[in-house]
Amino acid sequence: MREITKLFYEWQHKADSSLQDELSVLENNSSLREDAFYTDLKFGTGGLRGVIGAGTNRMNIHTVGLATQGLANYLVRRVTKDDLRVAISYDSRHNSLLFAKTAASILAASNIKVYLYKNLMPTPCLSFAVRTLKCAEGIMITASHNPAKYNGYKVYGADGGQITTEDARSITEEIKKLDMFEDVKHCDFEKAMQTGLISYIEDEVIDAYIKAVRSQSLLHDRTVDKNVAIVYTTLNGTGLIPVTRTLAEEGYLNVFVVPEQKEPDGNFPTCPYPNPEIREALSLGISYCKQRQADLLIATDPDCDRVGIAVRNPDYKKDDKDSGDEYLLLSGNEVGLLLLEYVATMRLANHTMPSHPVFVKTIVTTSLAEKIADFYKIKTINVLTGFKFIGEQIGLLEKDGRSSDYILGFEESYGYLSGDYVRDKDAVNGVLMIVEMFSYYRKQGLSLIDKLKELYSRFGYCKNALFSYDFEGPQGFDRMQEIMASFRTLKDRFSDFKIKKVCDYVDGLDNLPPSDVLKFDFEEQIAMVVRPSGTEPKLKFYVSITSENEEKANVLLTRLKTTLEGFLKI
Repeated sequence: MREITKLFYEWQHKADSSLQDELSVLENNSSLREDAFYTDLKFGTGGLRGVIGAGTNRMNIHTVGLATQGLANYLVRRVTKDDLRVAISYDSRHNSLLFAKTAASILAASNIKVYLYKNLMPTPCLSFAVRTLKCAEGIMITASHNPAKYNGYKVYGADGGQITTEDARSITEEIKKLDMFEDVKHCDFEKAMQTGLISYIEDEVIDAYIKAVRSQSLLHDRTVDKNVAIVYTTLNGTGLIPVTRTLAEEGYLNVFVVPEQKEPDGNFPTCPYPNPEIREALSLGISYCKQRQADLLIATDPDCDRVGIAVRNPDYKKDDKDSGDEYLLLSGNEVGLLLLEYVATMRLANHTMPSHPVFVKTIVTTSLAEKIADFYKIKTINVLTGFKFIGEQIGLLEKDGRSSDYILGFEESYGYLSGDYVRDKDAVNGVLMIVEMFSYYRKQGLSLIDKLKELYSRFGYCKNALFSYDFEGPQGFDRMQEIMASFRTLKDRFSDFKIKKVCDYVDGLDNLPPSDVLKFDFEEQIAMVVRPSGTEPKLKFYVSITSENEEKANVLLTRLKTTLEGFLKI
């Protein structure tokens, strides 16, 4: 049993003064104190992520410092002195700049050269900087699309991709050797700047990144409607400059930025859950679309690696309630299908399709993408959930001298990448490709909804949904483990759904590494993947239903959700 009281009093005596007020609150609240200290933030392939605050289970300068010292020791043991370089970027969240400077100072104290972005920059820009500046590692301070109370710390390898499971395990071993109050080295940030151990990343790197994104354009000399009316929201994150600059340089100037969500703001006052996957986060942007009669809404999450869109409904009639919403949100799967079709047809038209083209998707992403890829004779590679595994495949192709064979990767959670210049999903690239695709089809008199219907007509209808359930605190973690164990007992039936096949990835399967993931194939052409989130206290259920039409798929989806929530006792 963890000695929470002893740990708490140690923090009262040794923790930074900025945390003392919160520790005083915890002293009088045993429930909050237990949640803050019952465990350590786990360092994994996603680095750290947690609620900001005092405690071992919180994001603060001590947990960030401990992880950074572990990383520093790992690098010093494994990397030659001349190659000891780390790039750092950060997003708009509370304490992101503080954590970035804390990490930089600790690395510098171990004589590791640090390159830090002068201003907050997206996650893909960190990946690009690691590769461009030939760094041994990179650090991105972000909690992606989580609510304001969270922050995180992601580590990237020399290839610009998130670190491997093996590397995370090695860094964890270094972390375990350390006392966070006694063993973490520090140096003065400003003095390290003066000596050159820390320096800001030059604008030339940003320019090169924008150039790399723009190189993904597939229009060539085609004439399209670049005057499409676009509403863009950064969701108070990092996307403003790179996204608007890229669009402007490509000739898309009719872009209105949602003013309330334009500037970086860790409180996310108008979108408490800044996730472009959910309608609430896009509601303000949609209201501006209606005011301005815009054609397209684009939203990027705080660290600008995910992008969501809404498009004008071609069937909408103002006086007809049955015609649906004026603007329709497209899912990550739907946008991915459209992009795959667009990239494939344009590359064929441009005579730039590789001899052995490769498309990469995660196992929870729609299987319909595989049908489209097969039609265009593109090889599909399926990987575990997380874009890092897509980046890993690009790296493997690169080692074989085949990185140009990679033409697209996407995941259902709104992550896209059409080039090999970074190793993570890139919303700046995603925005450009979506806007370009939109303007191209518009010139042909087609909306994205029209094109999506065409794909369903050609390849069959597929309904995809994600159900996510929260399990907070130590009891929540235990409950998730119990639920996963219960699912592993299912063999023939899940209530009135007959199970055709179960795939358990816990020990590795289909050449994929071990992961706490289950996939069920039911008789009614339903697939359901079950997995605990790697970054949040949630259980996630990814459902894919193949059916004759949307109406029949919705009936099956409702039935499955009712069964699922009965099983979970929710």
